[in-house]
This record gives sequence, structure tokens and C-alpha cells, in this order.
Amino acid sequence: MKYDFTTIVDRHGKDAVAVDLPEFFDPYKDGVTLKEGFDLIPMWVADMNFPAVPTIPKAMEERIRHTTYGYFEPRKEYFDCIIQWQKRRNGVEALTPECIGYENGVLGGVVSALRVFCSQGDTVLVHSPTYIGFTNTLKNNGFDIIHSPLVQDEDGIWRMDFEDMERKIKEHKIHAAILCSPHNPTGRVWERWELEKAMEIYKENDVYVISDEIWSDLVLYGNQHIPTQSVSEDAKNRTVALYAPSKTFNLAGMVGSYHIIYNKYIRERVEKESSLCHYNSINLLSMYALMGAYCEEGAEWTDELREVLGENVTYACDFIEAHFPGVKVSRPQGTYMLFLDCTEWCKEHGTTIDEVQAKGYEVGVVWQDGRAFHGPCAIRMNLALPFSRVKEAFDRLAEYVFC
Repeated sequence: MKYDFTTIVDRHGKDAVAVDLPEFFDPYKDGVTLKEGFDLIPMWVADMNFPAVPTIPKAMEERIRHTTYGYFEPRKEYFDCIIQWQKRRNGVEALTPECIGYENGVLGGVVSALRVFCSQGDTVLVHSPTYIGFTNTLKNNGFDIIHSPLVQDEDGIWRMDFEDMERKIKEHKIHAAILCSPHNPTGRVWERWELEKAMEIYKENDVYVISDEIWSDLVLYGNQHIPTQSVSEDAKNRTVALYAPSKTFNLAGMVGSYHIIYNKYIRERVEKESSLCHYNSINLLSMYALMGAYCEEGAEWTDELREVLGENVTYACDFIEAHFPGVKVSRPQGTYMLFLDCTEWCKEHGTTIDEVQAKGYEVGVVWQDGRAFHGPCAIRMNLALPFSRVKEAFDRLAEYVFC
């Protein structure tokens, strides 16, 4: 490969919560200890352990060398990069700068949109398993959540339960829904017919949609991301779509997302809501980071990254099937996360999910409790690491945890 996805980057002391575990996620503060001879393998928070594509630091370094950093407006090139990226990666045509708006983060964009669509105390439809960020953000801002559980078909593929969605929308008088596409944490990449069906239900019931598409670049095995706004003219005008380069290029620490809103009335109201705190403003270096990412070399790097992630996912899922009887996982079609269902394993071995997780922590496999994502006996795992680290993690799990 042209780019480096094999070097093990030492992130300790470099402001990375993935390895310098924060107080809110420190499994070693409650009596669990790391056994002698084991190092930490970060497999919890959803960021990557690969060096960035070189065009990102290059773009920022060139700007830094000009030693003034005063007030500024987003450059025309910033919008051009987004428009060309969306066209090249997602087939989006006729996107204009007016439809693109800055957001500090996707979750902030979710809140701004919900404040346009809802009043505090209103109920929002969200699929489960559910990204923990949605749960915390909605609760913190006074919205109630109704979950429509995804169901697995005979092939283990996660599907929307359209009857359940429509029934709950009617019963709870719901007028706003969050759609995660691709879905986090299951890694499902929705097919066009599924999005069309969902959007038809939302149209018939006057439900406005917030579509989190932050994972849209990281689709695997030839799957194709379908922008929610592209499935119909009504969907285009009913949906606030949220994107960011942060998952694709590991830029969460830079801060910087964006929305695409075609409906002028909704767009102006969301922009007004986003502006009220006076802190939702683009950062100079974030702008250059995006421009460094959304370029031809960034696209080439992303394609190689998807190959690496696909190989990691294949290895992990095959290993689980061969060595961890009773642990179930639906092979993700996108993202770099696994969602392990350990229900049968725990039942057969007379143990709990807490004990399973603790055994992983003891041998340095730092994974994440899936219960926060509404998986009753689940674990969420990040596979965005060099393959040697993924292999080492699963070897440890085989010898010390699922044994």
C-alpha cells in the first residue's frame, strides 16, 4: 500500500483519551488491574490509531507559517472541497454553498435541528442499539426517547422494523426522528429501498428527520452509502444531514462538522439555533484540516483505509466464529466498530458481562460496555488499529477471556 497503516503509533502523552484513559472511562479505578507483561490495546472510543493522511498536516502547517491568525471567513475552497467530496464519494449533484453550514460537532447539529422540529419534552424516535451520544444529548436537552429496535434477519443482518416504527410514531405523536446512516454501533449500511421505505413512513406521519452520516466514507466490501436526502424530493426537504471528516480522518480533536440542508426555511431556523450560543464558529485550522482531507490524495488514502478496515473486520469476525462459541456478531458493512452479543456465552459459562469485560481489561484489551448502547449483554469494539494489534487483542481474548 502507498500509505502507512502498519506503524504502531505511541499516543501516550499526546492528548489521546483512547490510551490516557479519562476519569469517566477508566476501568482500572474500580479494582481491576492490568496484569504484568500486558500493554493497553485501545479498542473503545471511536477514533483511529493510524497516522493521518499527509495532506492534512501539510495544509495546516502551510497556514501556520503565515503568522497571523485573526478573524476570518470560511474560504470558498472550503465549500468547494465539501461539494466535490460529496459528488465524488456519494454522487451528490447540484449541492451549493448555501446549503452547507458549519457545526462544531454532529451532536450539536442534532440539538439545533431538534430545537427547530420539537419543543423540550417532545419525544424523538431513535433506533436501538443506540449510539450513546444520541442518548446523552437528547436527555441533557430535555427530549424524551422512544426506541424502535433493529431486528436481525435470518442472515444476521440488522433491519429496521417498519411496523414498529410506524406504530410508535402514531402512539407517541412523534414528529422528529434520528437516522444513523451507516448505523453505529451495528455497522449496517442501509440499502436504498430501506431508506425509501423509512422516509415514506416519515412523510406520511409528518416526521422530520436528522440523518447522522458521519460514517458515510467508511463503507466496506463494496457497499455503497446512499445519502438519505437523495432518495426522494420529499426526503431532500424533510432531512437535516450531518457530516464531518472526523471519523474518516481521525480529526475529532480538531472540532469541525457540517450540515447539508436544502429546505430554506429549515436551514435558516437551524442556523439561527446554532448561532444562539455564540460558540458555534469554525476554527481556522479545522478549515484547513478539512481542505487537506477532502482532496484527491485524501480520497486515495480513504480507499486504502477501507481495505485495511475490511481486512480487520473479516479477521475479527472469522476469529470470533471459530474460537468464541456463544458470542454473536453481525459482520458490519461499514464503520470500524464491532458489536458483540455475549448473551449465550455468559449463560453457558455462568458469568456476567461485567466479568467478561473485566477479564479483557486485565490483559489490556480496552473495549467498551455495550449496555450504554442498549445492548443488554454486549461489548463494542474498535478495529481501527494496525492489524498486528488487532491480532494480538484477539489472541489475548482467546487465551484469557473466552476460554
